[in-house]
Amino acid sequence: MSDLVADAYVFGYPLVYNLNALQAIARNGMGSLPPTPFNRFGFAQQLATPADPFVSVNNDTVYALAQLDLSGGPLRLHVPDTAGAYYVLQFVDAWTNNFAYVGRRATGTSEAEYLITPPGWSGDTGGLDVISAPTNIVSIVGRLACDGLDDLPRVLQLQQHFTLSPVDGNTTPAGIPSADADLSKPLHSWEQLRLWSQANPPTGSEDQAYLATLDSLGLLDPDSPYPGASEELVQLLTAGLITGKQRVEEAAKSGDPDAVNGWQMSLHLFDYNRDAFSIGTIDSDEWKIADPLTAYLDRAVAARNALWGNHAYEAVYPQIYVDSDGEQLTGSHRYTITFTQLPPVDAFWSMTMYAMPEYFLVDNPIGRYSIGDRTPGIRYGDDGSLTLYLQHQQPDAEQAANWLPTPDGDFRPMIRLYQPRPEILKGKFALPPIRRVD
Repeated sequence: MSDLVADAYVFGYPLVYNLNALQAIARNGMGSLPPTPFNRFGFAQQLATPADPFVSVNNDTVYALAQLDLSGGPLRLHVPDTAGAYYVLQFVDAWTNNFAYVGRRATGTSEAEYLITPPGWSGDTGGLDVISAPTNIVSIVGRLACDGLDDLPRVLQLQQHFTLSPVDGNTTPAGIPSADADLSKPLHSWEQLRLWSQANPPTGSEDQAYLATLDSLGLLDPDSPYPGASEELVQLLTAGLITGKQRVEEAAKSGDPDAVNGWQMSLHLFDYNRDAFSIGTIDSDEWKIADPLTAYLDRAVAARNALWGNHAYEAVYPQIYVDSDGEQLTGSHRYTITFTQLPPVDAFWSMTMYAMPEYFLVDNPIGRYSIGDRTPGIRYGDDGSLTLYLQHQQPDAEQAANWLPTPDGDFRPMIRLYQPRPEILKGKFALPPIRRVD
């Protein structure tokens, strides 16, 4: 029984974590992302900084974020012509499954309109392309490429032309149910899972069948069983939550057996959506995790380490924890990484620095949180190679142009490869190791 409770935690963690996160962002904003009501876009006014306490936030694009509640009916989405500039609107359901993309790779950069529909909806589409949502609660995670401060005015102007509008006949959205605040913290989490899984049931038949196996935990009850729960059930749910959390944490830190030079490519980490595919997604076995239990754990790890990450065919997120000797990367040492071949991408690439264990951006005296092919003043070798310097203290003047500051403690860099070419997706390109130099 205790294993069942831990399994339930792993299964439900992405839903609970995600809906708590999106409600907090809608209510309080995040960094320069303002508080924004549901069914409207909120736009960051600058590139992310350490003031944006979000797991593995990127510093390459300016965020556009919309939290949708489609229980009142469909929404019209308008996107402007970006004149070839990279952007992506990633559509994420309540369980964190990516189910649609609009943007440069998926639909091009011309002006267009779409109709976003709730589960089971049928009606007049008005001739628009339809984005079918698998749950009523949806996040649109927009990333608009920005080549630094000089390019920011262009992006801020472009933001104004991404809009959402209701359709005639829509009703007031139901909102996200609130769990009883008087419940103890562990029971409050289980109550959130009960309420939110019923308001946003999973789409696939396998997921629905799996959720049905959790009936004995009270998750399928129409009324909450937790205020008057027996001591035995309380202890079981509390212990299972702890065990499940440990399982996710261990999986999040476990090594990738397919890592090359220490880099965990995670080409299929975000392939846990097995059932709902709309515009811009690839509905093929290549991009689906075959085993559902593996998919549930990977989905939980993705929510823990990189919430709202894209499928690899949109962007790849290699991460690394260790140097070329297999030792944990730490700010008490100095490192280099040399690219003899630059990453093959159709958009752009970068390396971003994150402190452990929160995976937040690292504050530093030069305000540099990422470095890549768009970094002004970056220096290449005579042979076209590129060496980056990863260390806490600023290096000498010759190396400073290629310096990515680290924290003084443990760190985990992440490389982002936007619109990766086939050699990356097929595993034919290897990132170089990070070498300790002191």
